[in-house]
Amino acid sequence: MSPVKTAPAELTAGDAALRTQYLNEVLDLLYPWPCRTDGSPGTPIAEYLVVPDARRPRLLVPSASRRVAAAAVRRYAEPQSRAARLKRDAVVAAVRTGASAVLLRDRVRVTGPFSSSIDGHLSEQLGRELSVSVHIGPARANRKPVLQLIDADGETFGFGKLGTGPLTCRLIRAETAALNALGASGLTRLAVPRVLHAGEWRGLEVLIQSALPVWLPRARLTQRRLVAAMLDVAGCCGYTTGPLDSSGYWQELRGRLAAVTGRPEGAGLGPAAELLVKHAGDTVFRYGSWHGDWAPWNMANVAETLLVWDWERFATGVPMGFDAVHHELQRRIQATDDATDAVEQTVRRAGELLVPFGVPPAGREVTALLYLVDLAARYLTDRQAEAGARLGVLGTWLLPVLVRRVEEL
Repeated sequence: MSPVKTAPAELTAGDAALRTQYLNEVLDLLYPWPCRTDGSPGTPIAEYLVVPDARRPRLLVPSASRRVAAAAVRRYAEPQSRAARLKRDAVVAAVRTGASAVLLRDRVRVTGPFSSSIDGHLSEQLGRELSVSVHIGPARANRKPVLQLIDADGETFGFGKLGTGPLTCRLIRAETAALNALGASGLTRLAVPRVLHAGEWRGLEVLIQSALPVWLPRARLTQRRLVAAMLDVAGCCGYTTGPLDSSGYWQELRGRLAAVTGRPEGAGLGPAAELLVKHAGDTVFRYGSWHGDWAPWNMANVAETLLVWDWERFATGVPMGFDAVHHELQRRIQATDDATDAVEQTVRRAGELLVPFGVPPAGREVTALLYLVDLAARYLTDRQAEAGARLGVLGTWLLPVLVRRVEEL
């Protein structure tokens, strides 16, 4: 699952209102009528601590058991900075000692028939007692409720995602198919979750997957291990070869580009991609599989293996090296406020990044730029800008570099 990122120190009144609104929407999905989430009298189903508070909800922590509450905070994900770890540890200490009654005052009390709740549904489907912790993510088109499933001993045994609309339902079905395929593919250089349950509940798409042990001590990630894992994924469903203009990948991408030509930022993507393919000429490319969102926050390196999650963008038949370029770009974006420079520096490193993937010298910059076209098409198809995603407006960072680089080829 994606890491829990720390909230900004201050939120505008509008930001706070949107977060509170989304929290209420999630609660209505998880506990539909006749369940009540306003503390009304009735049979108790769950009580949650709102972390850090109702203005900035990031995590709903079940409060019935201190052990379970501590696990919900500690084992959701490993924070990415020292400051975030300190905050996480402070919350863990508060729920363990009972100080949460003072420090975490905002609570949600759920009452009603257990069978009508997400808790009841998952208990029945999985055949075990469980507590649910809920992650409230940032604004983006593919935002969805993410659940951590914890047993009575405080062990996290699964994570769940709920598809609530056409896009998120499609992504959850895609991830379910991807995990099933990967589980049978014989991967040896990385660990991926197993599907514990998949289906529908009250119009929502549901995927429950096994928990990867993201709480284990981290090991230093070497480039050699990262590349080996990416190559493992690239070959898991076989390879094909050939020029870009006759590839199945190009036909699929052209269809996605045609669907966004009516958007202002999409009008120039098709011509840019056509120029790229023309420049590639008879260069022979190799095509394999890719994770689709291999970013630092979607993996954890532990002593025994590399843990990788969030496979909803997995695809086959794409140019070799896409995962390497994506990881480099996301790593740079995470480390700087200048996303435009992150794109520029990533393209400049294309030659070095793509050598291990067997990309011919004449095709390395083309591969990096084609990846940017692919990413831009995804953002526009998903309508990330309309959803308020931080980098949703492509004209402010990705498109200027892409268009200039293509013209300079």
